[in-house]
Amino acid sequence: MSHTAFRITPQREVIIEHLRKADSHLTADEIYEMVRARLPRISLGTVYRNLEILSRLGMIQKLEVGGAQKRFDAKTKKHYHLRCLSCGRIDDAPIKVQTTLEKSLEGLTEYEIIGHRLEFIGFCFKCRKKPGIRAQKGTQNKPPKEK
Repeated sequence: MSHTAFRITPQREVIIEHLRKADSHLTADEIYEMVRARLPRISLGTVYRNLEILSRLGMIQKLEVGGAQKRFDAKTKKHYHLRCLSCGRIDDAPIKVQTTLEKSLEGLTEYEIIGHRLEFIGFCFKCRKKPGIRAQKGTQNKPPKEK
């Protein structure tokens, strides 16, 4: 299926539009709720199917992080991500992709390296404000003991 033979249906157009406007990386369910406001007759299955097609075509990026729901990104250029350990939110990391990482593995493994993904983990702004987050962070963020 090539880009030229591929039709941008009204459903796909609305899906892409919502992904581009989003301030974070959305799940299929979140996209479905947004799209449904404009296209009330659309089904969740249609949204899932179209997200997979758009991802396969390279028009959007599918993010699959261990144990979490798939999320989708309108930006297809290589970039890194930040993931909140509390709510699962995913944002773009504001640093350049380190292209030398693949080269540094040459000769150290039998793998043929074709790329890499990097995810930074922590707590988003909203979750950092929640009570109990400090305990999840570990001892590095506890205030020093008084002498």
